[in-house]
Amino acid sequence: MTTRVLLVDDHPVVRAGLRAVLESVGDIAVCAEAQEGRAALAVLDGPEPGVDVVVMDLQMGAGMGGLEATRRIVSAGGPPVLILTTYDTQADVVAALEAGATGYLLKDAQPATIGQAVHDAAAGRPVLSPSVTARLVHQVRTPAASLSPREIEILRGLATGASNRSLAKSLFISEATVKTHLVHIYDKLGVDNRTAAVTRAREDRVI
Repeated sequence: MTTRVLLVDDHPVVRAGLRAVLESVGDIAVCAEAQEGRAALAVLDGPEPGVDVVVMDLQMGAGMGGLEATRRIVSAGGPPVLILTTYDTQADVVAALEAGATGYLLKDAQPATIGQAVHDAAAGRPVLSPSVTARLVHQVRTPAASLSPREIEILRGLATGASNRSLAKSLFISEATVKTHLVHIYDKLGVDNRTAAVTRAREDRVI
């Protein structure tokens, strides 16, 4: 039985390449394409014959991103979503799975691996690329794995050079709360300053 795919990516050249890869592995047909999440939702709400699986990029330059689109598709009882992206940080993977994605695969995977992942996702079987699985296991075994979503947000802000005041303003919290989070972050990462925290977080692929 042919697995029908809705392909969502903001780059036409990438979509063309992925279409060629998917349709070369057999029993897969790309029945529709979309350049961002909102367009993907429109396809699923339209007359297009049943889509078995959505292959979704994580971050798209304009329009609705992959995370929000995944949440909406899943909450509406739509087809399984397989994230196919170049982003492999802990925060990205966890966010995608929390949004309801059935699988998470990197674009450098072999064609046969991508094809099998599409079939598995369409059947509702969880899919994680080996490198993503290894990274998650590593994170579980390191202090960085215990970082909260808020602490990861603060680390991302630190990476941009944001001050405590600007972080507090952007996150709608007090500067005192930011300082408390920083103390916890430093403790979990085993560092004692902002620069070292960002360096460690990047090394561990937390941000």
